[in-house]
Amino acid sequence: MKKIEFLYFEGCPSYKDALKNLKDALSRESIDMDIELINVESLEMAEKFSFQGSPSVRFDGRDIENRIEGYNYSCRIYTINGEKTGIPAMEFFLEKIQDAALHSSG
Repeated sequence: MKKIEFLYFEGCPSYKDALKNLKDALSRESIDMDIELINVESLEMAEKFSFQGSPSVRFDGRDIENRIEGYNYSCRIYTINGEKTGIPAMEFFLEKIQDAALHSSG
């Protein structure tokens, strides 16, 4: 994993806690990488970035859940272990980081 992007918009109530959980997961894995924060400020930006809702995380340009269709300028809801949430837990990010590391080592 070479690049991490965190896409959000200011009105989203979930992005700050999600960002903290992402940073905690990176710290737990001893990954010292900068996170590029991208504030999606308009519908036009959402389309340009194929924004999948706030918050969205991309590792090396790939959406954390491999969502690629269209764009969505709203709060993002994740389904994790059958539960819906706008704030992915640190454990969710740990799993995705480990998965990204496995797929980028080749």
